[in-house]
Amino acid sequence: MTEPIRLLLADDQALVRGALAALLSLEPDLTVVAEVGRGDEVVPEALRTRPDVALLDVEMPGLDGVAAAAALRAALPGCRVLVVTTFGRPGYLRRAMEAGANGFVVKDTPARQLADAVRRVHAGLRVVDPSLAAETLATGPSPLTDRETEVLRTARGGGTVADLAATLHLSEGTVRNHLSAAIGKTGARNRADAVRVAEENGWLLGD
Repeated sequence: MTEPIRLLLADDQALVRGALAALLSLEPDLTVVAEVGRGDEVVPEALRTRPDVALLDVEMPGLDGVAAAAALRAALPGCRVLVVTTFGRPGYLRRAMEAGANGFVVKDTPARQLADAVRRVHAGLRVVDPSLAAETLATGPSPLTDRETEVLRTARGGGTVADLAATLHLSEGTVRNHLSAAIGKTGARNRADAVRVAEENGWLLGD
């Protein structure tokens, strides 16, 4: 009998993490060897438990799932990465694949299909939610520059242009220019709308 596939689960919601562990543990060829609630706990725990496949949520404290995927691939190249997230956003899929993830599925995937995705990723295949893959191709990469992304990300919390400038250590004029460019590139009506469009497309992932 072959050894079961060893799994690490990373999700900041304990109930979700527990449910995933319970469902996957029902499969005779899968075993959960580690569970963490923060992205910056993924690599240390993976080095300790040596999983075959890591299932990572996208939005976690400490380190987001995409950054955790990249760090894990660097620290433990033999561990395959399957991103399992509530947020089926095109930008997330693109960034996850660029970070070295082997698969990307949404959390409402039926348990049997999720288990099969784990097996396929473990076997060296790439598994991507088909509807999200099509949407990603249609949407294309983020049109925002790194600085425009940073300004919009900071603007999520509200505040005046002066507040944003102080936080980012930029002049108010520079912040206005970046906001104006971001509004134009997203086809938004105003700053709040630009933030909404960028978030819905997964372009603001990060700290």
